[in-house]
Formats: sequence, structure tokens, C-alpha cells
Amino acid sequence: MLNKIIKKISWFFQNITYDQYRRKYAIASSFRFNGYGIRIYGDGQFFFGENSYIGELSTCQSFNGYKVSIGEKCKISHNVRIYTQSAIADYDFSLEDIPTKRGDVTINNFVWIGANVLINPGVTIGENAIIGANSVVTKDVEPFSIVGGVPAKFIRMKRCYKSNK
Repeated sequence: MLNKIIKKISWFFQNITYDQYRRKYAIASSFRFNGYGIRIYGDGQFFFGENSYIGELSTCQSFNGYKVSIGEKCKISHNVRIYTQSAIADYDFSLEDIPTKRGDVTINNFVWIGANVLINPGVTIGENAIIGANSVVTKDVEPFSIVGGVPAKFIRMKRCYKSNK
């Protein structure tokens, strides 16, 4: 019984956080925060489209002057990381000023992103693409393609079937 009460209180406070995100950023009213611990931060811009969702423990970061855009009807699983700024790995980290890579992240309509995916700065994911679980996306993904791996590589184009509904 106590566990249920704690869970309800926790969910109440989590929803307060998600409401704050909606007030601060351009997030569609039908966009769903699908679970606990979803973090959105940064001084950049966020545009989250209609009827999309992001799973629990996911993080979106937008550096000042950059933006993260998520299209309509996107399915973003849990523990996904989306960044508009990242350190450049080839530099000597003992130096004081480490250059960073920066760029907008655009996820077009109808994209499906599997669990535990990292999307790097400057990446555009084309409409109706699929990103396989546990992938690291370092470059643009073509529309209707399926990619996966570390780093994510092209697997094949989707075979698009129409529903009988």
C-alpha cells in the first residue's frame, strides 16, 4: 500500500516537471512523456510534434543557438540521448579549452528510435526511418532507411506495406 502511495506522489511531481517543459518549450499538447526521469535541458530550442512520444530515462539537450526538433508520430524508446553539443574525441582533454561539435538535431515525421540510442549533434533523421536499439547515430539518416550499430550504419531500405484498415 505504501509503495502505491509513493509511486503516485512521485508521478505527481514528475508530471509537474513535464508541465514545466511544456510551458518553457514548443511541445505539442499531444506529445507524450512516456515514463519517469525524462530530462530536457539547455538554453536552445525544442520543437516536439503532435502524437509523438519519448520514453523514460531519456535526455534531450539543446545548446544556446541550436535546436532539437521531433516531428509528428515519432516513437522514441527509453534511455535515448539527444545532444546538440558534444566534445570532439580527437582532442587532448588535458587542455583547458576543448573544442566542441555543435549542431541542430532534426528527427522528421514517423521515425522510430529504439532503446539506448545516442544521437549526436548535427544529425538529421529522415522521415519514416528506423534507428535500431543500442545505436550511436553520428551522421544523417536517409528517409525510409533502417540503420543500426556503433556507429550506426545503413542496413536496408524499408519495405513499406499499407495497412488493410
